[in-house]
This record gives sequence, C-alpha cells and structure tokens, in this order.
Amino acid sequence: MRAPRIVTLLLALFVPSVQAGEVTPLRLARTIALPDVEGRIDHLAIDLQGERLFVAALGNNTVEVVDLRAGGRTQTLKGFDEPQGVVFLEVLNRLAVTNGGSGICELRDGQTLTRLTTLAVGEDADNMRYDSVTRYLYIGYGNGAVGVVDACTGTRVGDITLKAHPESLQLESAGPRMYVNVPEAHEIAVLDRTQQRTIASWPTAAVGQGNFPMALDETHHRLFVGFRQPAKLAAFDTTSGTLVAAVDCVGDADDIFYDAVRQRLYVAGGDGALEVFTQINADTYQRLARISTPSGSRTALYAPERNQLFLAVPHRGTQRAEIRIYAVSDGSPES
Repeated sequence: MRAPRIVTLLLALFVPSVQAGEVTPLRLARTIALPDVEGRIDHLAIDLQGERLFVAALGNNTVEVVDLRAGGRTQTLKGFDEPQGVVFLEVLNRLAVTNGGSGICELRDGQTLTRLTTLAVGEDADNMRYDSVTRYLYIGYGNGAVGVVDACTGTRVGDITLKAHPESLQLESAGPRMYVNVPEAHEIAVLDRTQQRTIASWPTAAVGQGNFPMALDETHHRLFVGFRQPAKLAAFDTTSGTLVAAVDCVGDADDIFYDAVRQRLYVAGGDGALEVFTQINADTYQRLARISTPSGSRTALYAPERNQLFLAVPHRGTQRAEIRIYAVSDGSPES
C-alpha cells in the first residue's frame, strides 16, 4: 500500500463552547431528565413513527423509554444485564437489546415492550446493526466475532470470526460489505455479509490506538473512524482502504454520525464536547463547532428524519442523568 496522504486540520483552534446568540449548527432545544439513572449510558435507538427514544442505561441495568412528544420518560424496562446495543426494528415493530453482562440478545414487542424471545449470542454482546433487506441483526461479541441473527425468528444464522473484540459496525446499503472496528488488533475488518467472511483488513496503527466509533459516507466512498489515543477523526477510502485524512477531535469519542445532506460529521466525546466537522471535499475536513458538554457524555444518536441529535448525559456529581436534544440547522442566522 502506498504511503497515505494525511490532510491536516484547517483552523484547528480550540473553541471552548458555543455562546448564546452565536450561529451554531447544533442548538440545544430540549433537555429530558432521567431520574434515578446511575452509571454509564451506552447506545440509543429511535422509534420514528411512535416518537420514542430508547436509552441503554448500561450502569443502571435498564432501558429507559422516552416519549419525544411529551418530552419525558414514560417507562423504565428492567431485567437487563449491562444493556449496550439497542435497535428499534420499524417494519417488524420490535426492540432488540444486547446485554454485555449475560451475552444475551433480547427481542421485545415494539408496542407492549414485553419480551418475545432471547438468544445467547456470546459474552460481551455489544454493538448491533440491522439489515432491513435481509432482516438480519449483526452483533459484535466476545474475543472476536460478529453473530448473525434472524430478527424475524430470533435464531442464529451465522458467525463471522475476527481477531479481537469488535466495536462499531457499519453496513453498506448499496452493497454487501460491513466495516468493523477491531481496536485490539489495530485494524478495520471488512466483511462480506453475503459470504459471511472477512475479505480485507486495513491497519490503523498509523493513526493511533482505540479505534472505537465509525460512520460511513457511501456517496464519497469514505469511512470515518474515531481514535482515542491520540484523539483523532480519520477518513479512509473504502475503495482501497487508504487513509486520506486525520484531524484532531474531542477525546474519548464513542459515537460518530455522518450528515449526508449537510456533509457534516458529529462526534460525541466523553472528554466534554460535542464537535461538528464540515466535509469540504472527500479528503478535507474542518471543525465547524465545538459545544461543551458534561464529562462522560460520549454516546449519541443522530436522527436525520427529525433533524435532531440526541446526547446521553450520565449522572456525575451534581450533573443529573438526562437526554439533551439538539436541533440541527444549516448554521445560518435564518436556520
């Protein structure tokens, strides 16, 4: 592989926060309290039709249900063991939750939220993605595997072996590939979902360690990966696996989202910031805004259908557990 061409960050000045009255691509529109929720909060999922947000409260062993119309929590689902991944399956009207402690994936009725079935996936069942065409769930787990589960029947239909525990997974919508961060192996694994096997691996040591979150831009053939040591946002060319850009970003990032309409990236970091980057072109990225957030707020969900970004804030000290809802705008005074 030829030496990667690294595009450095333009205008990489530290911005402590976005002040009131300033133009910002993200505006805090609402805060919803999560009383009595303790510990780390992991991933989020949304029911668009029912206007509900599901919050995997890992440290609390619960899934919190938030009514987005009423602006409050309506239910606390108990009986989980370190819930990590959560996905709402719109067509099937089901909620899927992975449990890191027990290694179980639960499928619940989307209306009543009662348990339909459980499947022992494997230890540390973690990140999860859904293919709406095949109706398969892809679940990262254990010391290195992705389990393939039929969401209609709740049965296992395959496994894909990896070199170490997988973190974020991203599925192509226009092709069969799946991209998987494997931080302990210092690589990104490229899997073929049809063949259920690894077809390529891209080394990441040139950027750093701790490649946890990722996002995909299929139009420009770019895969975005967040690194923790040092804190970087990197872009890889998905046609070749070549690293094309690496820029400084907030530390302890656990979620990245690509806004295809506005050609932006949203990065949530536990070090106390929500950052927005603009995609100038496929190989060039610039920080657009840095919004101060409470420490530990590193998981989020971007809902392009609602033009909203949801940030999970854990209880730490005097800071209560809550969900912050940001309105996404074009960044102009009229937006």
